[in-house]
Amino acid sequence: MRQRPTNLVSFSFFLSLLFTFIFFKHTAISQNTTIPVNVGVILNVNGEFGKMSLSCINMALSDFYATNSHYKTRLVLNTRHSKSDDIGAAAAALDLIKNVQVQAIIGPENSMQTNFVIDLGNKSQVPILSFSATSPSLTSLRSPYFFQATQNDSSQVGAITSIIQAFGWREVVPIYVDNEFGEGVIPYLTDALQAISTSVPYRSAISPVASDDQIVEELYNLMTMQTRVFIVHMLPSLGSRLFTKAKQVGMMNQGYIWIVTDGLSNLFTSLEPSVIESMQGVLGVRPYVPKTKALEGFRLRWKRKFQQENPSLADTELNIFGLLAYDATMALAMTVENTGTTNFGFNMTNVSTKVQQTLKLLLSPGMLQSLAFQILNVNGDGERGIGFWTLKKGLTKKLNLTSAYSTSKSHLGSIIWPRDSTSIPKGWEIPTNEKILRIGVPEKNGFREFVKVIIDPTTNKTIATGYCIDVFNAVMQALPYAINYEFIPFALSYGTSSGSYNDMIYQVKLGKFDAVVGDITIVANRSQFVDFTLPYTESGVSMIVPIKDNNKKNAWVFLKPLTWDLWITSACFFLFIGLVIWVLEHRINEDFCGPPEHQVGTSFWFSFSTMVFSHRERVISNLARFVVIVWCFVVLILTQSYTASLTSLLTVQRLQPTVSDVTELIKRGENVGFKQGSFVLGILKELGFKEKNLRVYGSVEECDALFKNGTANGGIAAAFDEVPYINLFLGKYCSKYTMVEPTFNTDGFGFAFPLGSPLVPDVSRAILNVTEGPKMNEIKDAWFKKNSCPDPSTLVSSHSLGLNSFWELFLIAGILHLLLTITTQQAPQGYSQHTCFCGEQGTPSTEYGDPNPDPSGQAPQDIVPVVEPTSPNQERPISP
Repeated sequence: MRQRPTNLVSFSFFLSLLFTFIFFKHTAISQNTTIPVNVGVILNVNGEFGKMSLSCINMALSDFYATNSHYKTRLVLNTRHSKSDDIGAAAAALDLIKNVQVQAIIGPENSMQTNFVIDLGNKSQVPILSFSATSPSLTSLRSPYFFQATQNDSSQVGAITSIIQAFGWREVVPIYVDNEFGEGVIPYLTDALQAISTSVPYRSAISPVASDDQIVEELYNLMTMQTRVFIVHMLPSLGSRLFTKAKQVGMMNQGYIWIVTDGLSNLFTSLEPSVIESMQGVLGVRPYVPKTKALEGFRLRWKRKFQQENPSLADTELNIFGLLAYDATMALAMTVENTGTTNFGFNMTNVSTKVQQTLKLLLSPGMLQSLAFQILNVNGDGERGIGFWTLKKGLTKKLNLTSAYSTSKSHLGSIIWPRDSTSIPKGWEIPTNEKILRIGVPEKNGFREFVKVIIDPTTNKTIATGYCIDVFNAVMQALPYAINYEFIPFALSYGTSSGSYNDMIYQVKLGKFDAVVGDITIVANRSQFVDFTLPYTESGVSMIVPIKDNNKKNAWVFLKPLTWDLWITSACFFLFIGLVIWVLEHRINEDFCGPPEHQVGTSFWFSFSTMVFSHRERVISNLARFVVIVWCFVVLILTQSYTASLTSLLTVQRLQPTVSDVTELIKRGENVGFKQGSFVLGILKELGFKEKNLRVYGSVEECDALFKNGTANGGIAAAFDEVPYINLFLGKYCSKYTMVEPTFNTDGFGFAFPLGSPLVPDVSRAILNVTEGPKMNEIKDAWFKKNSCPDPSTLVSSHSLGLNSFWELFLIAGILHLLLTITTQQAPQGYSQHTCFCGEQGTPSTEYGDPNPDPSGQAPQDIVPVVEPTSPNQERPISP
């Protein structure tokens, strides 16, 4: 047998087992003569496709029996004209089954005709073998007598979705013929698109008999949508008209993306040059058939035969369906031969069972599946390959490359898009009938630094200003393309809002707004109706409370730098050091000798005087000197720390919040406030606040007034709001209030767009560019710098020192001095100075100085102790 022209013929081995005991119903097989077997063929014999297919079928039989002349069976073709009509194909099948009593039928051409013929074959138990009906809905599980000897349309879905994923297009509209062929692949396509997070907002079904005006009307309808990515699934008869009209209405311009399935791409060679001209920039996928010498030889033989039979169709080219018709006929001839050589009886039940079993084998994984799909780009006079897709490798430029699975566009060749553009289209565009986006903005009386809406009395146009508006304008300017938009206030009349923020956001879902811009917080329940961009402000809900200053309660502030345990420890160590110095010095140092009370006083005086480094007594012992050095270092650290802490306490008083615990507010039944229309109300109710304790404010001034009144007078003790509003409020009243915990997580302010809007990813990227650049700081300074204030968490008050900070010290010092004066006046008369002796040698020493004794140990002769009388009448002692 000659080598088959394509590897798709491999399925014929399995098909050869299908027809055991199925064809010979009345006679036994003769061993000496050939047996004719009637086989029906249903094609549009007047059409180019039908003639090409019939030519391949005849060549298959000629090649098969020329190679296998010893075979006993011969297929006899009985061709019927389908008339390109479903009913015509069914009538042809009925005639072949009843009148000719064919044993099998090859055809019809398309899925719609095949759908009718399948039922006839199932009832009459005649196998129907189709090489060109590709709809997945014609799965052979519907009938054990139908065999789809071609690839299922669903097999190309993976290649199409990989292209979509590679370029990041988020919305796709399928355009398909409204019949069995077109509808069959749509469920598989939409499921695959959803798996890569690409939505299908609309399905365009066009009747196969639609007029040109109806096609144009549908194209104009598609132009009003944002989506610019279209997947076309139809046959050339309708597809050629579609693309011709698409070019006329301007849908083959730059920015549009067209992808065609193999229903068109397999038959590119059959299209008129004018149609190819209309399809410039179109992408397509089709099963890849490797070019081999055997295939090229077959193509040349077929071309010669076809031109001889059809001289008027010189430009007709062989396509994959011709190869499939050739393979299917070969497989059928082999099956009939294998079946016809058996001599045991015929049993229809056994036939059905064997057919069903073989059918399962044919539908096993890998059967009739293309090894690769080729990705094409229509350019110039025809198409050119830009890459491949395989189930194992994904997108790849060459089939023989060893690489991991990829959906990267870098694995495709260069693409020429419509209008000879090399720029990758973004996949969406502002609709032609809505060139100006309607942007909803909230109407509000307070917090107008964020959004402020006014109506120009001259033009009656809406003018929106504010922080959020400026951010949105900067983001729109940062987009790589221009978008026209206008602001529409969400209001019944000037200054009157039409509802809450949730109501305004819901207008996007209803289609009244194309987007909503303002101080809109991203929360979960709102994301059910809209898609939010990335946030452009800091997030969180926190609590505002008044602050109090402890300035009038610091009379004993000089004790605060040290804790009580440190005060007591320091005092004990002063006493201990005095004791240690006395032990080390009183036997050898005159300064620490004398009467017991004098020694105690001197020791403690020395110890405490080290606090200000004013001690004048000498220390003689090296051990005592070491103790003094260590202790002075300790005192230095202690005094410096005390001084620094006291300075801070006296000159800077930190402002403290009046309350910092939400639970305490709930227990005391305090009133709390929240901004009008804010979702914070739900948070407060979840925390446990009662309805009667909730107060609403519409501006920072109203909030301040509620704080001034307090809970007792119908005001509030705390307010809950989002961080941006809190920062604005504290900017105006930073010396009176502060922000405290807890902070409830939110995602900040964002812009709201319709669900699935292709603008969201681009706007989010633009937000990142704006927030990371200097423009964001400029916008913040323009709206909030005039109300700037230190960080509320570190807010402090500075003041001059007054008597109230030290009067206790003066009081204590005055009382002590007064008591000492009184005690001195009441002391008994006596000497004011005493002579004392200490040491083992009895060396005299005065209380206030060193007598400088003679080195010999004797007192100098010229120093005479003097004792002064305490009264004028007392006699002076006579010196010896």
